[in-house]
Amino acid sequence: MLFTKVHGLGNDFILVNKNEAKDLPRDLAGLAIKICNRYFGVGADGLVLIGPGEEADLAMQIINSDGSEAEMCGNAIRCVAKYAYERGLVRKTKMAVETGAGIKLPELIINNGAVTAVRVDMGEPYLEREQIPMTGLPGQVVNEPLVAGDDVFNITTVSMGNPHCVIFVPDIDAVPLENWGLRLETHPVFPRKTNVEFVQILNDNEVRMRVWERGAGPTLACGTGACATAVAAVLNGHTGRTVRVHLYNGALDIEWSADNHIYMTGSAEQVFTGDYPIS
Repeated sequence: MLFTKVHGLGNDFILVNKNEAKDLPRDLAGLAIKICNRYFGVGADGLVLIGPGEEADLAMQIINSDGSEAEMCGNAIRCVAKYAYERGLVRKTKMAVETGAGIKLPELIINNGAVTAVRVDMGEPYLEREQIPMTGLPGQVVNEPLVAGDDVFNITTVSMGNPHCVIFVPDIDAVPLENWGLRLETHPVFPRKTNVEFVQILNDNEVRMRVWERGAGPTLACGTGACATAVAAVLNGHTGRTVRVHLYNGALDIEWSADNHIYMTGSAEQVFTGDYPIS
């Protein structure tokens, strides 16, 4: 199986063009678990399969490193858009990509003939509790206390087609990510589990974010998480509607536009190509 290893700010994926992989196994969850293993496989946060779309230029399927499927991934879609353009799968610089969260619209930013960044129309954020989804009374969840074990967290929830639980903290480096992240991901109030973002406000238009991703654990970046973080920062009065979200290996620029759409701009990189044996 031919593959390309890609990453968006360190959030890494094994990208497979289904047109080049005619004999994919039926057990894609099992394949993702094996190939994403960082000791016995290629190593990645997820497996991304792309092919022709039914109502768009491309279709993208994301399988996390634990075998679960994700509706959407902001870092992955930037990598997919760059890959598709550079490989000639799509000739235009603005394309439509089918995802489990609907059709998304990445646009390539090109300087001197090279793709230097990708701007994605991520669509509108969903804020009602049932849209996250989250149990409880109807309404938005903004700075609402949630008991998890012996701790109480003030959470703000946002869906970008996938669920996010955003928590603002004074010192992001002091967060015990693996402890808190796992407890919140699997909290019974989230029937489909959730991604968890811990966020430190730097100023009116900059924040730092650490993320525990549903199905993958701690990752270096999360595109939909950065979008959810920007929305949550606005809802809590911490920032304006244009926010730079700093991650381990760089930043994503997020704009919550007047049309209620979220626009995400960031890098996408190819690492290497390879041929993975499928038995």
